[in-house]
Amino acid sequence: MLARQRQAAILDRVRAAGGVRVTELAAEFGVSDMTIRRDLETLHDQGLLAKVHGGATLAGPSSTDEPGFRAKSVRQAAEKAAIAARAAALVRPGAAVALSAGTTTAQLARHLLDVPGLTVVTNSLPVAEILHVGGRPDQTVVLTGGVRTPSDALVGPLAVAALGALHLDLLFLGVHGISERAGFTTPNLMEADTDRALVAAADRLVVLADHTKWGTVGISSIVGLDAADVLVTDDRLAPAARRVLEERVGELVIVPGSEGAE
Repeated sequence: MLARQRQAAILDRVRAAGGVRVTELAAEFGVSDMTIRRDLETLHDQGLLAKVHGGATLAGPSSTDEPGFRAKSVRQAAEKAAIAARAAALVRPGAAVALSAGTTTAQLARHLLDVPGLTVVTNSLPVAEILHVGGRPDQTVVLTGGVRTPSDALVGPLAVAALGALHLDLLFLGVHGISERAGFTTPNLMEADTDRALVAAADRLVVLADHTKWGTVGISSIVGLDAADVLVTDDRLAPAARRVLEERVGELVIVPGSEGAE
């Protein structure tokens, strides 16, 4: 096994279990403790995990950390493109759909530019701009009001009020984190309220989340795992996470990470 493959496997185990021990990894992979320590050092330097005495744990960002849209857009780009391409197949001409804020939903918006008769409700400035500039003349784009967040979402009481009277076929929800205990989460309290209003307005909930979202917990839960009718993710999701999600969400759709990538 190449070092890069071993490091990817180690990272999957950390995300699934929350932590790993050097001695256990060395025995599992049939390499020396020193080799595993070098792997952990590499992953630590990349900000993917935190080294501790005798092993490693998940890197620990604050539950309120909220990277900007530009910063998030370059992370897991191939996986997000693949997820968006698969999700677009769920949209039918003439449907009324909602797209929450997020870089994966922005990718999805590009796949919807040629869908006829579509009505899109969104609290995402990038999503609205993509559809406004490149969409069809028979499409309708509704942008909620609200307070702008670092991730270019419009949130708060104005956004919630705008969504209160709507009845939509489908919601595509981007999330900050996924946890067996906390469900789908966000680092922004007002965004959680707005996302819950989006969920309440839609007949079906489709969550779009790449594998790195597993094990990340934002300060506020949006909804529990069982609220998702469909969860679309990529094939680097850890086996332990797959087992949990297969039991909890309505349908787990796993796409190859390179699918849809340019």
